[in-house]
Amino acid sequence: MIINNVYLEHSLESWPFTKTKPSTWLSQLRANAIDRVSMMRFPTKRDEEWRFTDISALTHLPFRASQPENNIHIRDVEHLFLSEAKIRLVFIDGHFSSNLSIFDPTSLTVGNLPMFLSSNSAYLESHLGKLAQFEDNVFAALNTAFLSDAAIVSIPKNATVRDPIHLLFIATQSEVTNYPRCLLVCEEGSSISLVEEYIALNNAKYITNSVSEFFLAPQANVKHIRIQRENMDAFHLANCAVSLERASHYQSIGISTGARISRHNLNVYLKDEAAECTIDGLTMISNQQLADTHSCIDHIKPHGTSHQQHKCIVSGQAHAVFNGNIIVRPHAQQTNSSQSSRNLLLSKTAQVDTKPQLEIFSDDVKCAHGATVGQLDEEELFYLESRGLTPAAARSLLTYAFAAEIINRIAVMSLRQRLEQAILSQNCES
Repeated sequence: MIINNVYLEHSLESWPFTKTKPSTWLSQLRANAIDRVSMMRFPTKRDEEWRFTDISALTHLPFRASQPENNIHIRDVEHLFLSEAKIRLVFIDGHFSSNLSIFDPTSLTVGNLPMFLSSNSAYLESHLGKLAQFEDNVFAALNTAFLSDAAIVSIPKNATVRDPIHLLFIATQSEVTNYPRCLLVCEEGSSISLVEEYIALNNAKYITNSVSEFFLAPQANVKHIRIQRENMDAFHLANCAVSLERASHYQSIGISTGARISRHNLNVYLKDEAAECTIDGLTMISNQQLADTHSCIDHIKPHGTSHQQHKCIVSGQAHAVFNGNIIVRPHAQQTNSSQSSRNLLLSKTAQVDTKPQLEIFSDDVKCAHGATVGQLDEEELFYLESRGLTPAAARSLLTYAFAAEIINRIAVMSLRQRLEQAILSQNCES
């Protein structure tokens, strides 16, 4: 389906940024994205990258872009805050909320797009829109076309941020599309822990279309926790691109439990020697949810290391998709890479499509990948029930044990406890 230009232009007319005067480069970036969108179409199951994921329902949802609203009080959302986070940026339907956020407005380390534009436009120009390419990605192009705000985190050289920074994106409006945007720039030798979280306050039907760009300078260290737990009527489409320079380290933990249909594209580029990444993911879905995770880890230079483990827990009539690709370029000698896809089916109607893959163009490498799909062990269930647990409690405990390997790697205690409770209380279907 070709993107409706009339709808796109009408939506842009009501978009907040068109009422201001953005920088020339930003106007050009948005214009380029608009031009690109006009030549693109929504992907279908006939496209190889989308053959397991039917998003035709989106073509019947011509939702307009969300508008800023200031009717959310802190008492409505304080239960979502992380006690460990001393810095918090909150976005309501994709728009920055200063009264719900905690940060130092005099510092340019953390802020939103208008703040950085007013004082450091050249810095933004050198990073924003440079990594998440939209030439062949309609959702990244749409996000860029509607770019009006963003969470910006810039960590100076050799700085260490010990407490996690919380980026909280809250959906409240019905029948709208939100366009969250994140930009993280870590200068040489810096270190940070970042929590990027998406959640809804109600059961409204809406679309979240997010884009994140992470730049890691030499010897930078980033721990990135991404949580997607939107409501069961939502649609969540996300693109994240990460650039690693020499001896930098990116650790990612992604948890996905929400949305009727979700798709997360993660592209990691190891651009210089001795770069490292560790990618852990957990998808837990039920009923008729569809969750699709696509990742690409691109080893470009020698001595790179990457390890990826993705787990899916699927019940009801839900459908999980994992497509993980590791590329080792011709000059990326002595690469060490591994990839694992492990999947647990909790019902006879649950479905998983998994495709771990390697593309190796070097001869001096150490690479491995594998996938498993199974069910809960009947003997283990019988043992737990014989010890006094109900069948539901036994299933819940074994399900948690399967997920715990990923959950236990989350260093933010309050967040880990929330996720543990959610998994233990999940009603596992037979």
